[in-house]
Parts: sequence; structure tokens; C-alpha cells
Amino acid sequence: MTGSTYDFWLLDLDGTLIDVEESYIHHLFEGVGAELNASFTDKEAECLWYGYGESRAEVLATHGIDAAEFWDVFHAVEEPESRASATHLYPDAEAFVPARSEPVGLVTHCQEYLTGPVLETLDIADWFDTVVCCTDETGWKPDPGPVEMAMRDLGVAHNGHEGALAGDDPGDIGAAHNAGITSIHVDRGESNPPLGEPRPHQQVETFAELDG
Repeated sequence: MTGSTYDFWLLDLDGTLIDVEESYIHHLFEGVGAELNASFTDKEAECLWYGYGESRAEVLATHGIDAAEFWDVFHAVEEPESRASATHLYPDAEAFVPARSEPVGLVTHCQEYLTGPVLETLDIADWFDTVVCCTDETGWKPDPGPVEMAMRDLGVAHNGHEGALAGDDPGDIGAAHNAGITSIHVDRGESNPPLGEPRPHQQVETFAELDG
């Protein structure tokens, strides 16, 4: 299917539209580790950052760190301005998303206090007709809750509109399936996790493939 097939688009943010410099991840987790009295390797830092599968939980368990404590420290240490300045857009996303005439929503695990500065710094806030930052209240992908919230915001929830959610993580694929819309896996390469079930309806390496 091509981009024009759908009545609306929902997109993941990190690893799908944008990514950060590896050096930022390593530096950030030096600070997080210092607060937690732990020393993370570069590989562990990347597992904690991307959180694919059970990798984050395994790293925390190895260091005897409680998940709630980890997130409290992580959010206290990470600074929105530093995050935004270390972030770059994928060129194919930069070409694809602004060209959509259909409604476009963003559904991300990135927290609101970080998402806003990133979107503003990259000058892409006006790409989106709604932005849903997942919380315990909305649910976390693959829970369909945040996806359905975005669909309601766009006026396309379960009323005959055909839409797709594109993302790089198995949670994105599961959320799309659970919400009853098409799932598109954006495979950005080695940093992507192996996909299990459910399988995506479509898999691409760049958004350019969806304009074919």
C-alpha cells in the first residue's frame, strides 16, 4: 500500500522519525548511573535507552535497580534542551510527513516535557494534528489506549476511516493491531529489535517506499 491509501496516519517518534547521537546516550547514562551508584557499559546504556524487548529490565536487574527508581532518576537527569540539541531527523521522514494531506498524529513514549522541546527545536510541531505522549493514565504501547486517544482527537476513531500506525518497535506493531488499524514496521537497521507476534502488515526501510 502507498501513503495515499490511508485516511489518517499515526506515527511513533524516537527511532521512527528521529534519533539521537550515540554519544548523547552514553553521556546521559553516565549521569544516571552516578545517581544510582551504578556504572553502565555503552551497550547497557543503549539497551536502557531503546528498551527493546526485555533488555531494559534485564540491565536493571543485573544492577539491582528498581524500575520506578530508575525512571525517577532518568527524568530528573535528562534535560530537554540537551536532548533536543542531540536529536536529528531522518531525511525520509522529513520528506514524507509534511507532504501528507491526511490528518497525522504522533503517539510516543517520549514524555511531554521532552517531546515539546524536541518538536520545537526541529521545527516539526506543525506536522501533527495531535500529539499523544503515553503515560500510566493513557497506557503504553502495545496497549491500544493512546492510539485510540489520537484517533478520537483526529475524529477518525472506528467510524469507517482506514488508517495506519508506523513505528520501529514491536510495541508500535502491537498497538496498531490492538486498535484495529494497519501496522507498518519502519526498519531502521541494526538498532531495531527482532519482531515477534503480531507481524506487521507492511515492513519498509524508509518512508519513501510508502510513496511508491
